[in-house]
Formats: sequence, structure tokens, C-alpha cells
Amino acid sequence: MDDIQKLLENKRAAARLGGGQKRIDAQHKKGKLTARERLELLFDDDSFEEWDMFVQHRCVDFGMDANHIPGDGVVTGYGTINGRLAFAYSQDFTVFGGALSEAHAEKICKVMDQAMKVGAPVIGLNDSGGARIQEGVASLGGYAEVFQRNVMASGVIPQISLIMGPSAGGAVYSPAITDFIFMVKDSSYMFVTGPEVVKTVTHEEVTAEELGGASTHTTKSGVADLAFDNDVEALLMLRRFFNYLPLSNREKPPVRPSGDPATRRDESLDTLVPANPNQPYDIKELIAKVVDDGDFFELQPEYAKNIVTGFARMDGGTVGIVANQPLVLAGCLDIKSSIKAARFVRFCDAFHIPVVTFVDVPGFMPGTSQEYGGIIKHGAKLLYAYAEATVPKITVITRKAYGGAYDVMASKHLRGDVNFAWPNAEIAVMGAKGAVEIIFREDKGDPEKLAAKEAEYKARFANPFVAAERGYIDDVIQPHETRQRICRSLKMLKDKKLDNPWRKHGNIPL
Repeated sequence: MDDIQKLLENKRAAARLGGGQKRIDAQHKKGKLTARERLELLFDDDSFEEWDMFVQHRCVDFGMDANHIPGDGVVTGYGTINGRLAFAYSQDFTVFGGALSEAHAEKICKVMDQAMKVGAPVIGLNDSGGARIQEGVASLGGYAEVFQRNVMASGVIPQISLIMGPSAGGAVYSPAITDFIFMVKDSSYMFVTGPEVVKTVTHEEVTAEELGGASTHTTKSGVADLAFDNDVEALLMLRRFFNYLPLSNREKPPVRPSGDPATRRDESLDTLVPANPNQPYDIKELIAKVVDDGDFFELQPEYAKNIVTGFARMDGGTVGIVANQPLVLAGCLDIKSSIKAARFVRFCDAFHIPVVTFVDVPGFMPGTSQEYGGIIKHGAKLLYAYAEATVPKITVITRKAYGGAYDVMASKHLRGDVNFAWPNAEIAVMGAKGAVEIIFREDKGDPEKLAAKEAEYKARFANPFVAAERGYIDDVIQPHETRQRICRSLKMLKDKKLDNPWRKHGNIPL
């Protein structure tokens, strides 16, 4: 019995050593943790159960038959994060540079299959040089097997990718299908083709960081949601983020009791919106003052800043927040912000997370660059997302809601459940000045007459009561009671049931 125990311990020790102490030291020297160290930080103490520790590759070409390392470059298994079940895989860069082989892919697919069976999220800690070249098409087939499972799991269980090293070529497409992508600054990057190929094909000289680093993907491309300073911060923030999510589409989001009363009022909100309609204010101040304990987990904060998205809690339950940001582009909707918000709304809808929308939008961004870029189709994505969503939808118009943007931002017409407006909200086809110049264009040479007509238009339409008269606004509320009214509405809507017509799937304008 002692011999068997000793053999088992030796096998496990060899697997835990990965590519050897020298390569582990090299990983540490770069400021990176090893695959197992990352899992130890991510999961609760002593909760992680590893699977397939002894799996090895089956390649015999190019001398690979003499080079076997247990685990084959990826650690897989399950455990608990803050007491809740999750599955994970963590690629080991010390073993063949984390390159994906057929066996490596099979290990990942195994935990993904099991996660879908039991209804638990999958977290991928990516640190890989790409496909294992020695295996040829077998490694490419392995990637495709993973991709297929990403697609099947989409909307069934949350999928989170944490890029903690290189992710190049085919390796980027699995994270791209997952729900959220986090990166580590200065040590992770994602690109389809590397700097050398770019230089050969397009003659552009660019570094890996410029091409696909964390800064690039959180500010320019929008591929990643957040970037963190190091591995430890990334894993701790991922643990915090995990608390907002349901385990699967079979259950509702977690409720965490808060000492922040649902009836709390904040009188400072009464003066948040400036009297001058052209003067901006920070919508994040409103969000912080309305949600539980001022705790808001913002996503993509550096990308498409004219719209704000993220998770918070209200009366203990998770909500998704979407809000126009008047500080940036006056809160206009453009291509990037429409795509950003649409994807977020669709995630919330897939996982029973109520959506709270704060509206201050003067319209869609005008200009040739937007029109040539397809603002019509991209703006329709946000419209589609809100219209299709069956989760509770609560909307608060704080100031402007003009034109088609009024419709798109979770209006009553898109099956908004509860739609509020603040007393000074303006709901109209456009601003008073522009409207008068069109309606009374024959008087454009008479400034006094135009000014009188503008005042008349403002008195008639620059308030929420015309919409309220038609039932498009359920109530006009004082800003200080916003939290109370939203929490009360969420409580009323907690057992909402709404089914869309049967279909295989819709055809969202991609």
C-alpha cells in the first residue's frame, strides 16, 4: 500500500512541477503566477478539485514521443468561489508555452461539458502561445471543439475569460465568444496575427503591446472589458465580479442582503442636473447614489465612454445598469456605444438580470463617419436587444430623450415595464431650437418670432407630461426618490413572466 501511495505522490509531484522549476522561476520573474497559483487565488481555500492531472499528449512527430509532461499544459477542475460552484481551466505556460494540443483541448472540453450539465460558470485563465505546431490539424481540431462548446454554452452558463499571457491566432476566438474578457496590463495580449506577420503583409511596424495589449483592447477595440495591474489584482477582482452573476440560466441572480435601506432618499439628486440643458453632469454620480452602498462594478469604463454599463445591487439583488453619459459626446449614441450596450443588455436578458436604464440622450451621433460606419445597423442592435429582452426593465429619463434615441433606450414602446421621468425631463423629436427652425423655416429671418415660437415649443414639449398623458411615462418622480421607486418596482417585477413568440432564433442585425 505504501508503494502505491508513494507512486501516486510522485506522479502528482511531477504534474505539479509542470515544465520544471527553471521555467516556473522564469514565469515569476515576469511578474506572472503559475497556472496552479492562479487557481489557488481564484478559488476558496482547499475547494479546488483537479481533473485529468495525468493526461498526456499522443503526438509522436518531431521528437514529441520523448517529451511527455503530465497534465499537458492545462490545469482543469472545479471548486467554489465565495461558496458558489464554478469550473475553470488554467493554461500552464511552463509546459510547451501553454500551446494547445488535442489532449489539452479535450481536458478543457471535459470541464465545459460538465459545467453545462450541472449549471455552473466556466472561467478560462488563458496563457498560451497558440496551437501546438507539432500536432498540425489535430490541434486546430482541438480549438474548434472548444469553440463549439463556447457557442453551445452561450446564454446557458456565464463564461469568463481572463487573459494572463499571450493569446494569439486561433486562441483568441474562444475568449471572443465568452461573455466577459479581462486582461492583465503589460503581460497579456490578444491578436489574430502577430507583429511580424503584420510587418510582412502591411509593412506596419507595431509592438505586441500596441497591437493587442490590454490598453489597446480596453480603449480602442472594445474586445476586453477590464484591465488590471497584475495577476493578483485580476483574480481578486474576478472573485468580486463573480458575486453578481447567477450560476446558470436556470436560476435567478444571487441576493446579498444589504444594510442600505430600499427606502433611502438622496436629496442631493434634486440638484444633480444643471438648469442649463447644455451643461453636462456625471451620470456615475447618480448611479452611485441610487445603488446599494454606492457599489457599482463598471464594465468597459475606458471604451465608448458616452454610455455606462455595469452591475450593481438594488435591495440586495443584482441589476444591470445602462446609462447615457452626458460628460462624453453629450451622451449621444454612436456605433461603439450601441454595440457595447446591446451586448450587455443581451447578457442580462439571458441570465434573468433586471435592467435599469438611465436616459439622457440627445439622439444618435450625426456625421459621415458614423453613417459610413453603419450607425443604422449598429444602432439597431441596441434597439433589438431592448425589444427582445423579457427581464424586468425599468427606465428613468433624467433630462433629454430626443428622437429615435428615446425609442431605443428602453422606452415603454419596447416593452419597458416601469418608465419614470424626472420633472425637468424633455421628451421630444428634437430640441426646441432645431424643431422651431424646421417647423417655422419661413420665419428664419425673424429672430424675435423664432424666439417666441421656441418658448412656445419648450412650454408644450420640454417636459415629461405630454408623454405621461399618453401613458408612455408611468410616473413623474422627484429625483431624490429614484432609489425608492426603482426598488419598489423591482420587487413588484420579481416574478415577471414574458415569453417571446417561438422561433429557432431571431436575426439580430450583426
